[in-house]
Amino acid sequence: MKHRIIFIQLFLRLTIATACLSAVADRFGLWGIYGIKYVDWGNWLNFLKYANSVNSYAGKGLGNVLAIIATLLEIVMPLLLLVGYKIEIASIASGILMLLFASAMTYSFGIKPSLNYSVWTSAAACFALTSFSQYFFCLDNLLKNKFK
Repeated sequence: MKHRIIFIQLFLRLTIATACLSAVADRFGLWGIYGIKYVDWGNWLNFLKYANSVNSYAGKGLGNVLAIIATLLEIVMPLLLLVGYKIEIASIASGILMLLFASAMTYSFGIKPSLNYSVWTSAAACFALTSFSQYFFCLDNLLKNKFK
């Protein structure tokens, strides 16, 4: 049973983190230029256009700020999950970010796109990660043991 718990929580941490970092890589062109198969944005300007359409309720200025904040969070939170530092806080923050994204997508485009992109599922995965009483292979454990 313990091995299953270790696998599940590591799998959640890795998949949440890599999904977020992959989206960030796309908006900075690291997966290639726009027009290549599986590249959604390919650069920051294309991402800003998309972010402003998702945040259709906000003006362009606020939409740009929201895009920057989301990008920063989508870099920091996954890195915290990967190294295993403040996992519960990073999971909650990531879950809230996914809920906000899913809500904005639903408001701007309707429910289907947010379901197709599994944004609600991503939020659920983030919150599920907080249900573990112990985390394995993480910086939190190393620090806790070092300062005992």
